[in-house]
Amino acid sequence: MWVEAVRFHPGRVWLFKYRRPRQATEGGGARPDGPPAADGRGVLLKPRFSTPEPRTLTPEPSPMLAIALEALLKIALVIAALMTAAAYLVLLERWIAAWVQDRRGPNRVGVPLTKLRLFGLGQPVADGVKFLFKGEFTPAHVDKALFYLAPVVIFVAALAAFAAIPFGSVLPGNLLPAEWGVDEPIRFLVAPGMDVGLVYVFAVGSIAVYGVVLGGWASNNKYSFLGGLRSSAQLISYELPLGLGLLGVALAAGSLRLDAIVARQAASGWWNAAVQPLGFLVFAVAAFAEAARLPFDLPEAEQELVGGYHTEYSGIKLLMFLVAEFLHMVTASFLIVVLFLGGWHFWGLTDGLDGPAGERVTWVVAAVRVLVLLAKVMVVILFFMLARWSWPRFRFDQLMRLGWKLMIPWGMVNLVVVAVGVEYGTRLAGAVGLSPAAAMAAAGWVVVVLGWLVATLADPTATDNRPRREPIVPGFHVEEDDAP
Repeated sequence: MWVEAVRFHPGRVWLFKYRRPRQATEGGGARPDGPPAADGRGVLLKPRFSTPEPRTLTPEPSPMLAIALEALLKIALVIAALMTAAAYLVLLERWIAAWVQDRRGPNRVGVPLTKLRLFGLGQPVADGVKFLFKGEFTPAHVDKALFYLAPVVIFVAALAAFAAIPFGSVLPGNLLPAEWGVDEPIRFLVAPGMDVGLVYVFAVGSIAVYGVVLGGWASNNKYSFLGGLRSSAQLISYELPLGLGLLGVALAAGSLRLDAIVARQAASGWWNAAVQPLGFLVFAVAAFAEAARLPFDLPEAEQELVGGYHTEYSGIKLLMFLVAEFLHMVTASFLIVVLFLGGWHFWGLTDGLDGPAGERVTWVVAAVRVLVLLAKVMVVILFFMLARWSWPRFRFDQLMRLGWKLMIPWGMVNLVVVAVGVEYGTRLAGAVGLSPAAAMAAAGWVVVVLGWLVATLADPTATDNRPRREPIVPGFHVEEDDAP
């Protein structure tokens, strides 16, 4: 009698057929448990199953892998560019300060161990090396956990805002291999397609307040604490007019994506600074205050608070605060350009093959769009620097009065005018024979003039620089001999 049996051996499963006595199978005898006998009674047929030969598996590229690699490359490039720009913008500001004050700026440091000065271009490298090797001193009276956390919070918030800010338009064609399955063009944006980009930038910028407050509180120092209080009051107060300026732009564009706002300006040919001049003025002033630059640097006024909220910091921790402050200025400059000055658009230079706002572009047009955007940002940064070394610092009561009594009402008026223009602008423009954009621009400039006149008439002392003879504080009488 022939019986089939399956035997399991390492790596293979074999099927055997061998002869067995009849009584062993029908009489309940013991079944053999070993391989077929070596006397020829067992016959090896064939393996029923076999282990496949080992081979190297090559994963197929996927769209998610391409998107992840593209995002990582963009993040690395943006961080490297921002760190380099922050270092050399400090040098540029020192040159501008020297020019304004009629003196020589840094012009000595060049290539180390040589006599090549290179107009002082080695100064940022020397400053960076100094910070790296400077002693990391932590006072004993500080709250160490919050003391170390504060510079990290403000530094990360300053970098994270650039995830939704465009640095240009798109690259021509698709540079990725076709088998990767990615049909979208590569955009000059770390997080493309973010439908709430404007809200994201506004929210991340607000997180910087926590870094300043934590630094002032954790330092356990009266000057740092006063600087933190000033900063929290200032930044929270000026976030309101900043948001009102953003709302007018978002309402007119019908989108919260920054690249869509730029495309809307390019398609119409009208920049938002011309269509909404009052909103532009409100946003620019609020951006100055949010960046804590002169004349709004009350949180770190050297003459009053030594160093403000970072008085107790040194070394790398102080460097993180200073770099974050510069990055806030760069962020404000990018937002002013993208929201109000057309972004990468310039008439006759940046038109695509399918229109002024088209995404079918050549390599030349793609490069020109990036250069135009960066040139506009550089002009705004230069204005920030000139303002710092030209205007005196506000008093804190003047700062609060400007924000609550002037900027917020102007921002609300601008929002109402934009809402009326979006709803009824086409009909009103047709009645006067103008295009909707031209009618909106005319209404915006009329509102600017009327708002300035109303603010001047409502508070004449705000524009009167003559010496005041009346009591500054109500109820406090000045003697005639003590009066100025």
